Amino acid sequence: MGQGLVIAAHGSHLNPGSSEPAFDHADRIRDTGVFDEVRETFWKEEPSFREVLRTVDAEEVYVVPLFISEGYFTEEVIPRELRLDEWDPSLWHSDGTSATHATLTASDVEKTIHYCGPVGTHDAMSDVIVRRAESVTDDADVGPGFGLAVVGHGTKRNENSAKAIEYHANRIRDRGRFDEVRALFMDEPPEIDDVTDHFDTDDIVVVPLFVADGYHTEEDIPEDMGLTDDASEGWATPAPVGGHRIWYSGAVGTEPLLADVILERALDAGADGESADAVEALVVTE
Repeated sequence: MGQGLVIAAHGSHLNPGSSEPAFDHADRIRDTGVFDEVRETFWKEEPSFREVLRTVDAEEVYVVPLFISEGYFTEEVIPRELRLDEWDPSLWHSDGTSATHATLTASDVEKTIHYCGPVGTHDAMSDVIVRRAESVTDDADVGPGFGLAVVGHGTKRNENSAKAIEYHANRIRDRGRFDEVRALFMDEPPEIDDVTDHFDTDDIVVVPLFVADGYHTEEDIPEDMGLTDDASEGWATPAPVGGHRIWYSGAVGTEPLLADVILERALDAGADGESADAVEALVVTE
């Protein structure tokens, strides 16, 4: 009965905006007509991971985690809650940033599930980060004369968290578009609160590799960088900090082009569809 897409995100009981990117990107993909069904599901909101497959009529389903890195949620929580009994992280053949997909059967609903790697480690995420820099500067050619900071949380509990940030920073650096590109973190060195120490360029674009805006992106990072003493009062864009101009973009996950990455994940796993050009066209016209 056709093919379905499930976008699996964290959600939040405390931040109502946490789920917005999942709904927004689902709407963009739904409009392309590539899938017969598109569903959103959450760990902390409804519909839950455990119940979502019961809401899908399609017998072949592509599940794409709207998470940044491979780790606890993508390797343990989501497969467990979807009851993918054959799942093992080794099926992704990943070194921490190279997950592809695994085809499994959901034990209680007898559906074929193509379980994809998280959006955050897909190569196309590098393009979304660059698009985010273009959006915040309102300059489609931004790069020369600018530095780019790709920011992650960083945590000793999951080494793959830093790997994803460094992976995209390295890919973008290799393109030679920006004068400088650095991977910076909230909870491990090199740290975002020292952002101006890591760049010689006068202008620095800061793009947090987070799925949704929330406490970290709307309070911690702006205050840590010195954009403002009180995030509730807002800040200028660009904001002068230590002799530099900081262009702070907010969470990369709110960039419309991320819908393209979700769709690419499913297409890479074998979904029927020509390409992600349909999403790109929708984003351009928004």
